[in-house]
Order: sequence, then C-alpha cells, then structure tokens
Amino acid sequence: MSRTKTSVCLETEEFYISNMLEHDLLEVVEIEEAARLSRWGFDAYHAELMQGRGALMLVARCRQREEASASIMSVGGFIAARLNVDELHINNVAVRDPYRRRGMGGALLHAVLAKGARLGARTALLEVRATNYPAQALYEKYGFRVTGRRRNYYAEPLEDALVMSAVL
Repeated sequence: MSRTKTSVCLETEEFYISNMLEHDLLEVVEIEEAARLSRWGFDAYHAELMQGRGALMLVARCRQREEASASIMSVGGFIAARLNVDELHINNVAVRDPYRRRGMGGALLHAVLAKGARLGARTALLEVRATNYPAQALYEKYGFRVTGRRRNYYAEPLEDALVMSAVL
C-alpha cells in the first residue's frame, strides 16, 4: 500500500496522512455529517473508494496517547478528490472540530494536491460555500483563486458556491 505521510505535532497528539481505507468510512461519514457538508453518505464514499482509478481519498489519522504503552488511532479529517485527465476535482474536505485551524485541513489539501500533480494533474478545481470564509482562506493559501460562481448550488441552506481553481 502506498502512503503519503505527513507528520505534524498537535500538543499531545500526532497525525499523519494516508490513503483512505474501507474501514475508515464510518468515521468519514461521521465527520461529513458533523461538518454539515452536502451529504454523500457511506454508499457514495464506498463506491468512489472501490472504483480506485482516479479516486484520491486520504485521511488524517490521529494518535491520542491514553497510556504510556497504548494509543488509539482515529480519523481526524479526510479529503476526497478525483483525477480526470489533467484536472484534480476536490469534492469534499472535512476535519473534526477539535483539529480545525490546527493544520490538519492544510496537510490534507497539500497531500492531495501533491499526489494529484505526481499523477499528471495540471489544475485543481473545487466548489466552496460563498459564506465559508475559513475554507476560502485555506484554499487561497494553497494558490486557489475564485474563477466562477454557481448560483443556488448548495441546499440546506440554499447558497451559492464559489468555484476556485489553482494551477499545479
């Protein structure tokens, strides 16, 4: 199994980025629901993961030390993207509340952009809620710029999406 690995210390926790596995899907869906993303759900993530070719699905795994001799691994965040010819479309990115604004989302984004570029992507594209300013700031930090707007793209609540793209 190939693994992109990025290690970052978060006080008493560490996380690293690796390929999403089938056994991660329950946690991924839990994170998706908590983040109030447009719902994909278990079946969609599972189908994308099983399709394999072109799917770039990564998780940030957390190690929380409970005792000196034992640790528990859990998924702190994920990113789901798809490579279509030379364009990387980032579909979903979400991080659990305790890890937000602490580098995990940026590490996931960096890892998927690097992996996409290695596989031949020349550009990356994503949609983000027009009012999701923290996510927009993160994407801008990684070279994304607003290139369009999709009216009433999101439901619950109804909202426009900004289309952002970056050259890789």
